[in-house]
Amino acid sequence: MTVRTRFAPSPTGFLHIGGARTALYCWLEARRRGGDFILRVEDTDRERSTDEAVQAIIDGMTWLGLVHDEGPIYQTHRMDRYREVAEKLLAEGKAYYAYETKEEIEAMREAAMAAGLKPRYNGYYRDRAEPLRDDPNRVIRFRNPSEGSVVFDDKVKGRIEWSNTELDDFVIVRSDGFPTYNFAVVVDDIDMGITEVIRGDDHVNNTPRQINVYHALGAPVPEFAHLPMILGPDGQKLSKRHGAVGVMQYRDDGFLPHALLNYLVRLGWSHGDQEIFSVEEMTGLFDISDVNKAASRFDVTKLSWLNQQYLKHDNPADIAAEFTWHLQQAGIDPSAGPAPADVIVALRDRVQTLKEMAERARTWYAPITEWDQKAVDKHLRNDTAVPVLNASRDALASLPEWTPEAIHGVVEAVAAKLELGMGKVAAPLRVAMTGTQVSPSIEHTVYLAGREGALARIDDAIARSGA
Repeated sequence: MTVRTRFAPSPTGFLHIGGARTALYCWLEARRRGGDFILRVEDTDRERSTDEAVQAIIDGMTWLGLVHDEGPIYQTHRMDRYREVAEKLLAEGKAYYAYETKEEIEAMREAAMAAGLKPRYNGYYRDRAEPLRDDPNRVIRFRNPSEGSVVFDDKVKGRIEWSNTELDDFVIVRSDGFPTYNFAVVVDDIDMGITEVIRGDDHVNNTPRQINVYHALGAPVPEFAHLPMILGPDGQKLSKRHGAVGVMQYRDDGFLPHALLNYLVRLGWSHGDQEIFSVEEMTGLFDISDVNKAASRFDVTKLSWLNQQYLKHDNPADIAAEFTWHLQQAGIDPSAGPAPADVIVALRDRVQTLKEMAERARTWYAPITEWDQKAVDKHLRNDTAVPVLNASRDALASLPEWTPEAIHGVVEAVAAKLELGMGKVAAPLRVAMTGTQVSPSIEHTVYLAGREGALARIDDAIARSGA
């Protein structure tokens, strides 16, 4: 049997970190086992579901590279199918109509709690065989087994058993005609041939009810894996103060998609002491059965460290497009300066995110508008600054090749000619190129300015020296 997994978000907000990890685990399990990964949009909550949220989910998954094999499939496009299955259960006596008002249901809950019992439906209409009639309160309830128990072996949590006496006759079709989650999800998973249900452990309580619906419909029950929560670094429920924002916010903040994937896969799964995984390695090594039972902690500091490892070691050409996007977001025209890949090489040891890199790169894409006066006074207005700048200008103007290596040779040659240390040559050049005394290596700093740009900046610096 072909393994088929699904990611089934409700489009009521952005794709958050927990949802992205679930999608990743579903995707990896399908890929490792040569199966299919389906995207299903559970949009039957019409009050909260929005088209913008659907797009945000799709955008997040696309950016992460979690490409689905089928979908997106929308529950709202399957209403006829849910009605068909509900009518089948009614005809077989496995479901029934109930007509309580909201006030009656609330009174039922209060009475149960007053008696020290769990608030639940008391089964008033269960055996009354009420026929279909027009009534604004009409719902369809599932006739849950009254004896025995539900047992399943969760791939993460292990064996779970639930007594049927703990489960009430839950609603499967609401008064507005829309299916409830516990009903629609089962019909969907049966129709789509889902073999592995991987989702957050907030759904564990739903699983026994859903298994009973599978049995009522005579359908095979998929295997289940319920993932533990992701907590903040303080051990509390993940919230916005910890970084619980939409996945696309991480793009805005300058993280690489594969760095985020690498971080997410390690939030609950490991392979020895290995920290860094390519997507190919994840696909080959991941097994949902190896996911930890304990909750994991999200730490943006660790994510930032991991992101920098990718910036340092990835082929700059492979991340140039993502960096170009950040330049544009910062209001920088990438065509007005050096090749983005060259900037990545110069700055990747100094920053942790592409957003930070784009801000630092600004100096090479536009004229210097602000000068660090302390840097000017210290490094441009001394006895050696102008001779250094003049000698450097002459040598740079006649360089046969404009490369960092050749520029490094110029700095060495000027230092030797003027009998100065390398720092005495690099400092005024650095201020000339950037207006500050902080930059990457001097050869990259000059190289990124371009030959004409570098010569023009040296002329400007000589003018500012007061010579």
